[in-house]
Amino acid sequence: MALDLRSPRAIGVIATFVVVVCVVGGIIGVNSAPDVWYQSLTKAPWNPPNWVFAPVWFTLYIMIGIAGGRTFLRDASSPRMLLWTLQMILNWAWTPTWFTLHLPWPAFALILAVLLLIVSFIGTSWKTDRVSALLFVPYAVWVAFASTLNLAIAILN
Repeated sequence: MALDLRSPRAIGVIATFVVVVCVVGGIIGVNSAPDVWYQSLTKAPWNPPNWVFAPVWFTLYIMIGIAGGRTFLRDASSPRMLLWTLQMILNWAWTPTWFTLHLPWPAFALILAVLLLIVSFIGTSWKTDRVSALLFVPYAVWVAFASTLNLAIAILN
């Protein structure tokens, strides 16, 4: 099914998804900022500087929002939309689990679940909406990388 991405409805839906994903992610990020606990942790040698995370997540959230809007427009009650929604909920749950509750192992379980959902979304979207699938590829790579950071910190501390 071809989408008319120039229609006012499509533009509005996609814009709404992008705004909601970015705003909710931003609010969670601001309210769960790295604290003394995080600063004191032994980190992996490949852990990037803290300033890298915000621009990466902002970019990814835009891509996630676009994919979510496209998926919603195709079929709001589809299994793909369910995968998108579940990964978003678990994505948002990871930050407070890690930075507020200071629970590295449960956060690791969450991030692995997010990665599984992302890969499932890519797989189920590949034939019907290649653009949405491709928008999730950098997200999958980043979450896989973040999973190694989470695991390293859990092991080292």
